[in-house]
Amino acid sequence: MKHLHKRDKLTVIVQKQKTMKKSKVSRFVTAKFHVGLLAVASAVLVGAGFLPALSHLAGADSYQDQINSLNAANADARSVVNGLQATAASYQDAINQLQQQINGLQASIDANVAQQATLQQQITDAQNQIDQEKAFLANDVKTMYVDGTPSTLEVLATSKNLSDFVDKQEYRTSVQTKLQDTLKKIAALQKELQTKKAAVDQLLSEEKAQQNQLASAQAQQASLLSYNESQQSAYNAQIRANSSQIASLRAAQAAANAKLGGGIIAGDPGHGGYPSRWNNAPQDSMIDSWGMYNRECVSYTAWKVYEAYGYMPYWGGVGNANQWPGDARAAGIPTGSTPRAGSVAIWNVGAFGHAMWVEAVNGDGSLWVSQYNYSYNGQYSEMSVSASMARQLTYIYFGG
Repeated sequence: MKHLHKRDKLTVIVQKQKTMKKSKVSRFVTAKFHVGLLAVASAVLVGAGFLPALSHLAGADSYQDQINSLNAANADARSVVNGLQATAASYQDAINQLQQQINGLQASIDANVAQQATLQQQITDAQNQIDQEKAFLANDVKTMYVDGTPSTLEVLATSKNLSDFVDKQEYRTSVQTKLQDTLKKIAALQKELQTKKAAVDQLLSEEKAQQNQLASAQAQQASLLSYNESQQSAYNAQIRANSSQIASLRAAQAAANAKLGGGIIAGDPGHGGYPSRWNNAPQDSMIDSWGMYNRECVSYTAWKVYEAYGYMPYWGGVGNANQWPGDARAAGIPTGSTPRAGSVAIWNVGAFGHAMWVEAVNGDGSLWVSQYNYSYNGQYSEMSVSASMARQLTYIYFGG
């Protein structure tokens, strides 16, 4: 049955599992992520092998110590898991915010890619227009010049009169000027479009580089999140294993208690006078006046001794039921094999033993006892113990 004992506190071996290099994050990565990534880079992750092995927790008198150590280890492990969960939440938050920035950049990239395509189409259209203008003007020139470029004298010779000559000369000059102006205008447009496209190309290159930096930062966060979750899984697996071991230890003691025989009954509704502050609290959630966990057999019998005789030795919280006879003898309190009403009966079997208060001794040598936690459910009960079983018990005579 449970008592308070010096717990073997969990020693958590803290070691750095990873050292992550600081990477330069683009101006799109906010100051929060700079801090987050630096914290991630220096995060201290706890390795496995953090709970005490059962191999060195042996011996009948140390089974309660095993439960205490396992409970303490589970409490510490749950605390570590809670911390890991909080850290995991910060990793996930960083991942989500980085993803938002990546999505924003992707939207900008998509818009610039569309603008790039539009500019390229405009450049192509301008080139087509140049080709069309050249073809159109070439046809005009051919209609004026049958063979080569005529000289001014040739134009004059073929003119009907001076007025016709002037008209031909002006038309020729107009065609040349139009051709030059058109080609200059289209060439300027091409140059402008090429400049715009080069700017868009450069912007796209920068945005893709920034997006790659964000993706790298996000991958680092995701890697740490994955490692964090694996650590949580390891701790939770060990907690389950410890809880299973505790359940096995309790079941073994409950089975040992059952060998006493006798059908248990609820008995006294006042629970033998056991204080309500301990009875109404969850089992093992409080420590009684003698350093023992509430609603355990030893806590109840300690109370009954105090209630009956006005005192109960404080054994420093050391008090598995199977330890009580030795503790009593060390304190000068007599023990024996003869049952007496008002004595404490010890069933010294199982992991912890079981303590009962002897309410009455019958003429046939059987007993009527009251107790707590007989079935390992933290409940008060009463039962009879046969004479043959009574002879196997050890009695502590606190009344002298």
